[in-house]
Amino acid sequence: MDKVIIKDLLTRGIIGINEWERNQPQDILINIIVFTDTKRAAVTDDVADCINYKTLAKRTRAHAETSGRFTVEALANDLAKICLEEKGVDKVIVRVEKPGAVRFSASVGVEIERSHDE
Repeated sequence: MDKVIIKDLLTRGIIGINEWERNQPQDILINIIVFTDTKRAAVTDDVADCINYKTLAKRTRAHAETSGRFTVEALANDLAKICLEEKGVDKVIVRVEKPGAVRFSASVGVEIERSHDE
């Protein structure tokens, strides 16, 4: 299976359980791998046969900025559902991280894998 990758998509949104996290947006780092078949796109060289990664990035970023989730687990699941709505996406891996959330670490987060079979 082929992969389309969106790496280190940085956005800001409300995420977390602490009061200060609910009052001010913080950085959210998103990584997405969508599994698809790119054979037709490779033959036709037509963007209509490709996963539109710009649209996918915009949709996931907009959701992360406005959802106000308490957990990275919930946000990652939301983003996976958005990705699976795209035509041609069979499976997705979504990683959501909060940079600087834990002292002495670059970031903390969760990575999930979802498919249409679930």
